Amino acid sequence: MKKLFAFLFTAVLLSTPVFAQTFVEGKHYEVIAEQATSKPEFKEYFSFFCGGCASIEPLVQQISESLPEGAQFKKVHVDFVRGASPEVQNTLARAYLVANALEKGNAFSTAVFNHIHRQRQQIRNDNDVRSIALGVGISAEDYDSRINSFSVRMGATVMRNEQNELSRARVLTGVPTFVVNGKYKINNANLDSRNFAAELEQLVDYLLQKTG
Repeated sequence: MKKLFAFLFTAVLLSTPVFAQTFVEGKHYEVIAEQATSKPEFKEYFSFFCGGCASIEPLVQQISESLPEGAQFKKVHVDFVRGASPEVQNTLARAYLVANALEKGNAFSTAVFNHIHRQRQQIRNDNDVRSIALGVGISAEDYDSRINSFSVRMGATVMRNEQNELSRARVLTGVPTFVVNGKYKINNANLDSRNFAAELEQLVDYLLQKTG
């Protein structure tokens, strides 16, 4: 009987996620909505003109590629960080949506961040955005046929509406901002700077599975 109990206890431990850190509401994360999304999701609000977003991009991509089955990753580009005209920022948002639909979202994001923050080059107009997109393997035909499509324009409008709504609610006060399941906002500043990458990844996993 003792052996059976020990086996069952071990099985429970193996099937239950173990988090090295104890995460606390109000410290590591905040509740920003009453209800969670119908499906688990990890969302980043970011700007291509944000140096912090550029620095954390490799980690964000790493987490997005290791999410549990059924969880979605979404990026929302905001336009309140100075760096280009509103029109160019809108084009960048739409170009990201095009790239993401073609499974080149990460490659496009990396290329834009490198263009701005490593190569120190400006993005002055729509042609500059198009050149970056084509440089990551998106065909001119695919880009030109999609960039002004209804679905892509609508997607960019949804991004802008989300930005405005969360800004009014004082949830979105800077970038990068991470929201899990539409309900939990991660407090980046309260994560351990010495172990930030591992702690952020654990916290995302914890919040994706949180039911209350």
